[in-house]
Formats: sequence, structure tokens, C-alpha cells
Amino acid sequence: MDFPPNLPYILPEENTDAWRTLNSAVMTCRACPRLVEWREQVAREKRRAYRDWEYWGKPVPGFGDPKARLFIVGLAPGAHGSNRTGQMFTGDSSGLTLFATMHRAGFASQPNALTREDGLRLRDAYITAIGRCAPPQNKPTRAELNACQPFLRREWELMPQVRVVLALGKMAFDDMLRLWRADGFAVPRLKFGHGVQYPVDLNGRRVILMASYHPSRQNTQTGRLTLQMFDAVFFAARDLLAAG
Repeated sequence: MDFPPNLPYILPEENTDAWRTLNSAVMTCRACPRLVEWREQVAREKRRAYRDWEYWGKPVPGFGDPKARLFIVGLAPGAHGSNRTGQMFTGDSSGLTLFATMHRAGFASQPNALTREDGLRLRDAYITAIGRCAPPQNKPTRAELNACQPFLRREWELMPQVRVVLALGKMAFDDMLRLWRADGFAVPRLKFGHGVQYPVDLNGRRVILMASYHPSRQNTQTGRLTLQMFDAVFFAARDLLAAG
């Protein structure tokens, strides 16, 4: 099974300049003073378990297969996860759950991701988030998410082949709807729920919007989200793509 090089650290031959421009803009962004202060403070002070790490401490770009048909959207980097490793969902408990499930569904080359350089590759899947900086208490403000929206929009524009959008958590679900409406599409009111599937017509570009509870430790340890529930969502996404 072919697992292509990931974005953004290994750029594809196609759209190299466009992706490089986008990822540079993400990684150098300092638009939100509260987030800049927090992410850099965390990177300096570190968690004891990671005291030997050089934290990323910057906004985190999306990554994955640039030709993906599955577009996965999360909330924001974790303070000692993506803010440390520089790759979405990498190095924290949410990522352990996510990549294990993606591996079982055939979207990931291995069941875990601890660093950017550990060999993980995604196939037919791209992972991003509505917020690019680790927020205090994991709670970005509306203004901060609005500042990040152009990055999400540009990723969406660069991937016209996407057929399934999977939102991890209600905030990601609502922000995808907000993005499409801001771009002038008449998207109806849709209700978040684990495992829901909604056909969305974006002026002829038809996609399926899916939703799942976020694979956070709070959700997995309380049983709100079980491995079986999470697997079912990704297997459903795989089946939708296979059906065309």
C-alpha cells in the first residue's frame, strides 16, 4: 500500500509553492498575543517528562497526503503534544487513539506518532485544526479562531478532491459550517452528533460532513468515546470513499 510523503515537512511536487507559502504563513503567525505568550511560555518551562525536548512552540500546520479525499479537522494543538512536537495530534494521548484507529482503517502507515520523524505517513487523509496555537486551558476564543480561519480556508482551496470532511468535536464541526457560510454557501443548520453524516452541496462541490467525539483523554477515559465507536466512524469514512 502506497503511503505518500506528508505535508508540510516534505513537500509534494504538485503545488509546492502554494503549500510552502501557506505553511510558512502558519508557522510564523503572531496574530494573537495571548496565544503567542502561552505557547512560548509552555515551550520554555516544559513539562518535567519532556525537559530534554526542544519544544516547537509555534503555530502548527496541517499535515498528511496532499491528494487526500478525507479531510480531518480537530480543535487546536495540545500544550505538551503538538506544541512540543510540531505535528498535529503527535505526542499526546489523543494522537495515540487517533493514529491507532487510522491505522486499523488503512489511513495511517503505523498505529502511533511520537515525533515528526518517526516514520508515520498518511494515505488519502489530511489532518488539520481550526486553531493552530496551543490555547490556555485548551480553550481558544472566538476571535482567535477567526484569526486562524484563513489558514483552514486555504487548505480547503488547495484540496478540491476532498470528498469526506470529518470533524473531531463540536467546535470543529461548527467551524467548518461557519467557514462554508462565510464563503457564501447556503449550508443548512446541521446538528452535531457522534457518527452523523450529512451530504453538503457547495455550489456543485458535493462532500459528506461527518462528526465524531474528540479522542481526548476526557472522552476516552470516561467511556463517552470507545475504540469501537471511533473505529466505526473511520471505517464508515473509508466505505464512503470506496463507494465514490
